[in-house]
Amino acid sequence: MERKIVAIVGMCGSGKSVVTEQFEALGYARVYFGQVTMDELERRNLARNEQNERLVREELRAKFGKAAFAIKLLDKIEEALKTSDVVIDGLYSWSEYKVLKERFPNLVVIAVLCDRAKRYARLAIRPVRPLTEAEAQSRDYAEIENSEKGGPIAFADYMLLNNSTPEDLRAALTELIRSHI
Repeated sequence: MERKIVAIVGMCGSGKSVVTEQFEALGYARVYFGQVTMDELERRNLARNEQNERLVREELRAKFGKAAFAIKLLDKIEEALKTSDVVIDGLYSWSEYKVLKERFPNLVVIAVLCDRAKRYARLAIRPVRPLTEAEAQSRDYAEIENSEKGGPIAFADYMLLNNSTPEDLRAALTELIRSHI
């Protein structure tokens, strides 16, 4: 039986983590694209903040191409697929999408969507790496303009609207998994 591989996409604060956690609870192994950035911050002894994270993301993509994160994580994904289904948390770029889709034709992409004002309100109060509205907007611009983030969202196989509660998002995801995945 072929293992399942699901990528979760969406703008910062849309609810990707809630969706990813639900897949993990179902036994999926999580591959977190953002870990590449966090590891590089640690290697450089840089603080975890929006400015440094953006610097590292953009430098890695400038050096290794727009598909850098997918390429760096292909081995980890393949290793995880040997023993379980996989959920990719935070696929960013169109180039990454194309690399993954070529390697894993059965890749399913789920976009988590949320009104911008709601995302910004969530980001302001999140316990880890909160963002002001100005920081959130700046990040959105950078991710759309510099990271090709819109492509995977627009090309997603399924879309989940998350303008309500985490419980409502989980219920919608449960129905999506039951009926399509």
